[in-house]
Amino acid sequence: MAARIILSIVAIALLAWGCMFRVFEQERAILFQLGEIKRADYSPGLYFMVPVLQNVVKFDGRLQTLDAEAARFLTGEKKDVIVDSFVRWKIRDVVKFYLATGGDQRRAGILVYQKINDALRVEFGKRKVQEVVAGERGEIMEIVKKTADERGEELGLEIVDVRIKRIDLPAEVSSAVYERMRAERARVARELRARGEKEATRIRADSDRQATVISAEAYRDAETLRGEGDGRSAQIYAQAYDRDREFYEFYRSLSAYRSSFRDKDDVLLLKPDSDFFKYFNDPSRR
Repeated sequence: MAARIILSIVAIALLAWGCMFRVFEQERAILFQLGEIKRADYSPGLYFMVPVLQNVVKFDGRLQTLDAEAARFLTGEKKDVIVDSFVRWKIRDVVKFYLATGGDQRRAGILVYQKINDALRVEFGKRKVQEVVAGERGEIMEIVKKTADERGEELGLEIVDVRIKRIDLPAEVSSAVYERMRAERARVARELRARGEKEATRIRADSDRQATVISAEAYRDAETLRGEGDGRSAQIYAQAYDRDREFYEFYRSLSAYRSSFRDKDDVLLLKPDSDFFKYFNDPSRR
């Protein structure tokens, strides 16, 4: 008797356990009855169902991230770029999500990602490499996010974020780009050196010109001063000569004698009546 009671209690407990299900905060649940959706608006809590006739399928309602493999796109200037991006999403309408994807969350992410890649391919095809890397990257992401939202609406998803992690050039393109960058830097360096040489030549020429001008002006001033001095000296000599011409002639003769007979071997050949020795020949002259 006791065993029957225990078995009955166990059976009732198992039946009750089979009739109950719990929905957690991070879950989304759909109640099916013979394969038909009966209810999907469950909030967190404990609920009941009819075993065998009904069953519950739960889905993760938390934020999901799909980081797919990097894809290669062609830019407007016919250059390949490798784009690595990711998308974050979560379930908004669990019924629409189930009907569109069969409840496969990875499939839902791939469907969204395909739409994102299509939008990226179109937008990259309109722009150059520089524009997609820096200039118009924000605008591209706004357009792609809008496209992803439309796709998410079809799948019952809320697209939280779409981001480009990295944009790389293929190895063969990177080498060519680096070579062009080096050539450009070398060209700029040569141009700067040429400008420096030109400026140095101009400065040296200007310095040489200023030095020539300064030297010429100094020589001019020196010659002017020397001429003025010679003129003043001649004036003084003339004034002195006018005061006593005889003495001046005598003094000049003595200076000439002194210059002519500096050495005992000096010899002069002159006529006896030459004026050079007039003060020797005529002692009476003062």
